[in-house]
Amino acid sequence: MSRFLSARLQALAPYVPGEQPKVKLIKLNTNESPFPPAPGVKEAVAEAADSLQLYNDLSAAKLIKLLAETYGLQDNQITVSNGSDEILAFAFQAFGGSGLAFPDITYGFYPVWAELYGLDAKIIPLTEDFSIDISDYQGNDRCIVIANPNAPTGKALPLSAIQEIAEKNPDQVVIVDEAYVDFGADSALALLPEYDNVLVIRTFSKSRQLAGARLGFAMGSATLIDDLNRVRFSFHPYNVNTLTQAAGAAALMQPDYFEACRSAIMETREWTAQQLLSLGFTVLDSKTNFLFASAPGISGAAYQKALRERNILVRYFDMPRTKNFTRITIGTKAQMEALIQATKEILP
Repeated sequence: MSRFLSARLQALAPYVPGEQPKVKLIKLNTNESPFPPAPGVKEAVAEAADSLQLYNDLSAAKLIKLLAETYGLQDNQITVSNGSDEILAFAFQAFGGSGLAFPDITYGFYPVWAELYGLDAKIIPLTEDFSIDISDYQGNDRCIVIANPNAPTGKALPLSAIQEIAEKNPDQVVIVDEAYVDFGADSALALLPEYDNVLVIRTFSKSRQLAGARLGFAMGSATLIDDLNRVRFSFHPYNVNTLTQAAGAAALMQPDYFEACRSAIMETREWTAQQLLSLGFTVLDSKTNFLFASAPGISGAAYQKALRERNILVRYFDMPRTKNFTRITIGTKAQMEALIQATKEILP
């Protein structure tokens, strides 16, 4: 670092994303979709490119209208962002002034944003089986952040649990990060008509096959969305570019493709889980497009390394409670078959 960096930021530990290889490998480490974007996305982006000499529509009117129709909301209950990471960062700034509460094992960006923005974070341990104990989040005096389903564990809370957290914290915003909700978990969207303190955040990166486009969105009461837009317009109002808006709109207009890809991933996830269990793995119940699994007789680090030597990437989190586990993205059936074959070669 340079001698000019703010003293407050010198100890900041940035979020470390999964490896992005430059050579062709079986890439099961960053929870991308194994399928290409929906039909029509490529054509919509090409058409939108004809107007790149102009600024993009900062209201994202077409995209927001389609999102509102898709999720049964009003336009003023939605805002969009450059990936869900950006809208989460806006939410931390908007609602985290009195502090934040989130689990000790969850999305790794949460503690980074808390540190970056100088927000007090209460880190609440998951239970022994990596579950969230909702009693830990009742009567808090700070903004609550729950990834549901959680990452990297893949475990999900039922809607009733999220409702209880919202009900017991009426004066605090409850941010529900639903990046993986389309793969089998309950959504907190059903709570929005009754709870004005619930903010749901989603992404097009996983179930909509648009990780490279960088598109996220938030849904909540009109007042919460207005708060987020206040932050957005104070930082970067043109945050969702023309090509991304076109790609997102085209993806939303292909619900059958969305459902087919989502279903295929869930089916392959269950097949892979059963294969790993038959080999002696511990596999947590997953409502995501990945599995959190512990190999028998070998550490998580060693298993990841052995797979890397066989041109397969998975994710390892070097922390005391997760050191025996790896996170395995669900790819195509052929990719998962290759993973299982490699695993049989690796196991002692």
